[in-house]
Amino acid sequence: MRVIIETTADDVSRRGANFMAALVRRKPACVLGLATGGTPLGVYAELIRLHREDGLDFSQVTTFNLDEYVGLAATHQQSYRCFMQSNLFDHVNLAPAKTHVPDGRALDFHTHCRQYEQRIQDAGGIDLQLLGIGSDGHIAFNEPGSSLGSRTRLKTLASETVRDNARFFGGEDQVPRLAITMGVGTILESRQCLLLAMGKGKAAAVRSTIEGPVTAQVTASALQLHRDVIIVVDEDAGGWLSRRDYYAEVEHAQSLLESGQFRALGIGNQ
Repeated sequence: MRVIIETTADDVSRRGANFMAALVRRKPACVLGLATGGTPLGVYAELIRLHREDGLDFSQVTTFNLDEYVGLAATHQQSYRCFMQSNLFDHVNLAPAKTHVPDGRALDFHTHCRQYEQRIQDAGGIDLQLLGIGSDGHIAFNEPGSSLGSRTRLKTLASETVRDNARFFGGEDQVPRLAITMGVGTILESRQCLLLAMGKGKAAAVRSTIEGPVTAQVTASALQLHRDVIIVVDEDAGGWLSRRDYYAEVEHAQSLLESGQFRALGIGNQ
């Protein structure tokens, strides 16, 4: 894992957007896995800015969202399709046919989930999967206890997730109790994962994800098994990490490497 601790939440958003923009420039026909909720809002705002001001081109990009509430139409204000349209899709030049969000009103959920997995495979797999993290350490809607090999499926939401999302619905009683979600196994098949976290409320989950054991009780901890993970957090979300100094040293070395300052790393000094 590459762990980056930024000073503020805005810094986290900019860093995350820069990773995604670099991929789009390097591979214009890339496949992006996208997330919803409060965490990626700053990332999407920065991507929109880069599109408008720097010409970042999304015309060949394909996207797949992690999840969707069951029972909500795509036009419902709190549906994740509506969220993505309002916060990204309507503001950049993504081709509508290349944006994929699970259908929360599918009549046959088993078939729909299987077809969603197939669409990802048909697109060549996800190049970069953007992730947030729940306060209990879950990714997407893979609640504590979810199989680390799970695939896209129907999932019952934990009470803590319902409480966390109640602010978007005007009360817990308005939050759907079921969702379609990519599985942990689906996420781990992405070529690269980018997890962002901000705020003190995420500090325990971040520590468990990075420094705790791999366990189905903290589904984000499965990212320890992935070959290419970048985790970007602000000072508050990274406040419980015990190896903060080491992560800073690694990131400093990475910066020197990327800028070609090999002698500062002891390369070529012999």
